[in-house]
Amino acid sequence: MDFYKRMALVCRRIPEGTVATYGQIALLCRKPKNSRQVGYGLKMGLAGQDIPAHRVVNAKGVLSGAAYFDTMDLQKLLLEGEGVKVVRDDTGFRVDLRKYQWRHTMGDVLELEERFRAEDGQGAKG
Repeated sequence: MDFYKRMALVCRRIPEGTVATYGQIALLCRKPKNSRQVGYGLKMGLAGQDIPAHRVVNAKGVLSGAAYFDTMDLQKLLLEGEGVKVVRDDTGFRVDLRKYQWRHTMGDVLELEERFRAEDGQGAKG
């Protein structure tokens, strides 16, 4: 399965009212050094494939995806609509990762691995 398909699967798992970082998504896709590729994938239109791109922020919690949305504040508005508090500081709009970051579990990782294997045509190992 290519990276962007994995990325889409991971992004769809981010629960409402939480955010994930580009690096977190890359790690869950088994490509921990590809956080920029996550951003590129979102920018290139994967967000139009029912991916909650508004839930993806940078490693400091800064909303850095304005280029992916129709208006500069749409990501902020979508997050606030899900109950995520967004504040403005000297770096821009930011969320508190300690409070709002998705805490994926081992169960999430195992389910994603199963989906990756199924999409790769390998089926379940066991």
